[in-house]
Amino acid sequence: MKWDDKSARDVLLRMFEAAVASANPAAVLASNLPQRPKGRCVVVGAGKASAAMAAALDAAWGDVDMDGIVVTRYGHAVPAGRIEIIEASHPVPDEMSLEAAERILLAVSGLGPDDMVIALISGGGSSLLVSPACTMTLEDKKAVNKALLASGATIGEMNTVRKQLSGIKGGRLAQQAYPAQVVTLLISDVPGDDPSEIASGPTVANGTTIEEANEIVARYRLDLPQSAKLVLAHGGAPSSSHSMRSEVRMIASPSMALEAAAKVALEAGLQPLVLGDALQGEAKDVGTVLAGIATSARTRGLPIAGPAVLLSGGETTVSLPADNRGRGGRNTEFLLSLALGISGQEGIWAMAGDTDGIDGIENAAGAIIGPDSLARMRAAGVDARAALSKHDSFSAFSAVGDLIVTGPTLTNVNDIRAILIG
Repeated sequence: MKWDDKSARDVLLRMFEAAVASANPAAVLASNLPQRPKGRCVVVGAGKASAAMAAALDAAWGDVDMDGIVVTRYGHAVPAGRIEIIEASHPVPDEMSLEAAERILLAVSGLGPDDMVIALISGGGSSLLVSPACTMTLEDKKAVNKALLASGATIGEMNTVRKQLSGIKGGRLAQQAYPAQVVTLLISDVPGDDPSEIASGPTVANGTTIEEANEIVARYRLDLPQSAKLVLAHGGAPSSSHSMRSEVRMIASPSMALEAAAKVALEAGLQPLVLGDALQGEAKDVGTVLAGIATSARTRGLPIAGPAVLLSGGETTVSLPADNRGRGGRNTEFLLSLALGISGQEGIWAMAGDTDGIDGIENAAGAIIGPDSLARMRAAGVDARAALSKHDSFSAFSAVGDLIVTGPTLTNVNDIRAILIG
């Protein structure tokens, strides 16, 4: 098949859609449910996919004595029958994030050994479920989140700090539910699929230490509120003396999403090469590296000869200056850097998008580039290199109509990147 702009963009979009569909709770949740409990079933949860997960659970277990409450991002709520859905702010928490944590902790209190807690956890839960430690306030937690998001720290590093400053993360929710059995159904959005990192692991024992948290604060020179500094100086948030009965089931993940995208590529006559599901680093740096790999594949057939597609997942970062006024997310920043790296080379197209449908805080999931992207930006009056330096990638792609806009997908298995070598 001879690849042109239309056919390349079409198959890239279909790969992204297949990746998102692989994590649709309606399709994957029911087959991962445990045996029904002898006693009550209390459903709790947090994350961008939690409402869709709750709806799937309510439909699957219509004959079970069940109620509960989950929190999702504003605009991500769907009806879930017997399970109440509330919305809160992401990526910076608000008053509803605080109320959600209080109500969820109350919901799992006083249960017996025959009762079961089903915890529906997905990416985004860290800001949606907030229980400030010790004397910290909600404003303090907001300041911590803002400092972390602008620091360039990885998602794992951010969560290490968050766990030490929370009364619900790092397994404390499961401790509160004891002696009830807690079964956590996870949709992973973190590199490596570590259950303790997804939404900062509210039902998973905390394997990080206060020393690690303090080292991260020092390394990134985080400007934290005084109350947070005091908590970290005195050993972190206190934990319950209760043990926990906790089981974790992964129902969707970045690796599964990449498999779905690879299947679409094969059907289209492209040989897929998965570079990994946990790529991290500064988005612009990852874009430069992958531009070099794509150029090698196009000109030398290494590490793979076209027609092929290079697939990767994971979560890059964008370190923002305090005075940043640019618009963009990590996926559009990655793509703008990639476009500059391949510099209009023929036969290379690429797509990158966040599977939750929202790249950073903008209303696009990501974007698509082709050999003519930089030329079209210049024609539209956009200096791509200046836009990259100002972290204004969203504006650059918006000017040429290359954004991918899906709206909230009600799931989240992190970012999907695909580079098509014609």
